[in-house]
Amino acid sequence: MFAALGHEPVGRKSLTTLRWVRPLRRLMVERGFDIVHLRSRLPAWIAWRAWRHLPDGQRPHLVTTVHGLYSVSRYSAIMTRGERVIATSETVRRYLLENYPELPAGRIEVIHRGIDPDEFPPGFRPSPDWLEQWHAAFPQLRGRPVIALPGRLSRLKGHHDLIELMTRLKRHDSPIQAIVVGGVGRPGYADEIRGLVARRGLDNLHFIGPRQDMREIYATVDCVLSLSQRPESFGRTVVEALSIGTPVIGYAHGGVGEVLGQAFPAGRVPLGDIDGLCQRVLDFIADRPTVEPPPFTLEAMLERTIALYTGLRR
Repeated sequence: MFAALGHEPVGRKSLTTLRWVRPLRRLMVERGFDIVHLRSRLPAWIAWRAWRHLPDGQRPHLVTTVHGLYSVSRYSAIMTRGERVIATSETVRRYLLENYPELPAGRIEVIHRGIDPDEFPPGFRPSPDWLEQWHAAFPQLRGRPVIALPGRLSRLKGHHDLIELMTRLKRHDSPIQAIVVGGVGRPGYADEIRGLVARRGLDNLHFIGPRQDMREIYATVDCVLSLSQRPESFGRTVVEALSIGTPVIGYAHGGVGEVLGQAFPAGRVPLGDIDGLCQRVLDFIADRPTVEPPPFTLEAMLERTIALYTGLRR
């Protein structure tokens, strides 16, 4: 039996959320769930409080998924309470073992996040109408090599490294253009970054804001970058771009380094190595490498999750 409370405000950060404990406990008894799967910290606390007061014979199995490298705290530790703890990457598994030594390694199972290849199909090409609109909106990109940095304007996303990269490319009269795709995280930081670009006269770097057509953008640009300054738990944009067949260059740490190591090792560069980043961009633009579809699919993720459920019920 499967049920979800996706439309209920159980994730709202308010003391009033505690009112869901008793209804959840009653629901667990009435429906006779086999498994309760917790995937976010506040809802996990609510569901765990409901679950722990059930009699042993009425408790469903408890599964948690750790999606991110959360701050280490008692609040975050709720995600280690599952009989099985799913880590969305080997990076997350190591993070859990390093920061929660009371969590037995045998309870952790790595099930990588996955994307739907039908949503990001290999060899996808945008429609002529889309391309016409794209070039009308950004005529400065027409006929030039383009690299893209997806992600909101946040200090962790590596925009300063991108600015340094584009400064060097401009100094050598490279025709390469860069686009930053994403909304504003902190307005003050966005102003800082835009001001630095203006002071350096970087007419080869463009902020195009948030977009809903990332598939088309991945397929249009020559290379995608991932320059996060801190390790990420997985690196979804990396997998999306690789799925379409677009090369990705990213810093070799965290989930991004892990994904590239398995799916596209040629794209790995050491963290903060601007010289290596610049050379890799030039190499990929001069001779675009072939990209094979990555193994991180939605189907594989679901199959392994269902197998975990089945194993608990035996």
